Amino acid sequence: MPDPSLTLLTRANEIGANCYLLELGGLRIILDAGMHPKERGSAALPRYEDLPFDSIDAIFVSHSHLDHVGTLPVLMKDQPSARVYMSYATAALADALLHNSVNVMTSQKAELGIEEYPLYSHEHLDDCERRFQGRHYEKTFDVDVDGNVRATLYDAGHILGSAGILLEGDGKRIFYTGDIHFKDHALGKGAAFPDLQDIDTLIVETTRGDSQRDPDYKRETEEARFIAAINNALERGGSVLVPVFAMGKTQEVLTMLHKNKDAGNLPNAPVVIGGLSTKMTVVYDKFSDSTRRVHPGFKILRDMDIKTGNRRKRQPIRYNPGTIYALSSGMMTEKTVSNNFARSFIDDPRNSLLFVGYTDPSTPGFRIRTAERGDMIDLNPEFPPVKLDCDVEVFDFSGHAPRDHILEFIKETNAAENILVHGDPAAMQWFANQLEHSTIPKPGTPHAL
Repeated sequence: MPDPSLTLLTRANEIGANCYLLELGGLRIILDAGMHPKERGSAALPRYEDLPFDSIDAIFVSHSHLDHVGTLPVLMKDQPSARVYMSYATAALADALLHNSVNVMTSQKAELGIEEYPLYSHEHLDDCERRFQGRHYEKTFDVDVDGNVRATLYDAGHILGSAGILLEGDGKRIFYTGDIHFKDHALGKGAAFPDLQDIDTLIVETTRGDSQRDPDYKRETEEARFIAAINNALERGGSVLVPVFAMGKTQEVLTMLHKNKDAGNLPNAPVVIGGLSTKMTVVYDKFSDSTRRVHPGFKILRDMDIKTGNRRKRQPIRYNPGTIYALSSGMMTEKTVSNNFARSFIDDPRNSLLFVGYTDPSTPGFRIRTAERGDMIDLNPEFPPVKLDCDVEVFDFSGHAPRDHILEFIKETNAAENILVHGDPAAMQWFANQLEHSTIPKPGTPHAL
């Protein structure tokens, strides 16, 4: 039986196609199967070429964001005997996301000439989904029929269904955090991890290691500032555009709007969502009574008066004054609903554009965030630039725990070794500088545990 080890199947130390090979208890286990958001075709895949055909015993998916689940169907095709484990909510969200990815890749094949696309089909996805094995939080189960390795999922507080994964075998206890958030959101509660003080190895995300949150930050204050910005735009006869990620951020923003309307902090302005957001919100509502919620039983599409864009007919969303638009994508990527809508929005001084999440430097969202009023913004190279003449504000409602919270968690856990993953080199190095027992593994090279 080989000694326990971990091998990064990412192509670099970065946030991208997250995927890790864990050898434990005689089993070969994959943690996550992501797609790199900045790459195309085979370059977006993890190092699957390093895995012999049908050599994996089990696959675990921590949550349903594309950088953790986006190439799962490719991996499952190459590993037909592998059991595939995730939470029930992650399975439902992954179903919706991966089918949407087929449509996106099909469009990119036509527009960009990427012959490899789509990497999988709707029919292949239907076959994959029948292999998904949903598991409840805090219910330990055998990974293999002989019970050599046991696993337990714990709520990671990142998005609906996100899980930290405890794996026990070979006399070792290994915990993979996935993406984590320890404090409650407007909709979901923070992570509910067990006592991990006897853990041998902690595999931990480092996403926000390169940035320090304002020490005076309070979520209540940030939410109040967000609501005030909406009111300011509505009072001057304008509208509000909130670019959102379809999964997680959309539902978070909608819940904040609902709460503040009920409290009388916001007028009963129309709310419009568009893009993939509606499909994801349906899934969120499905689990409203069976997951840890700040407001148990609250269903967004049932309890709020929301107008949804017509995705089937792909009609453009029309601008109306006095309206709140929560449109994907969160980074305003070219040809998405938020990007298309912004062409007739950002040049009106009555309006406000409010960012509530991360924007990559290569995206239109980042260009707007770093521009000056009056600058010409290139939203889409197929159209002329648009003058930026609306208010732009940025808010911190990140689904990733700030670095200080993660560092405190790592120190409290006091694992024999901390393996730093899911971060840019500077982010990982910040954590390494604070810790005595930490490792930044080299991709493709087994690291003994």
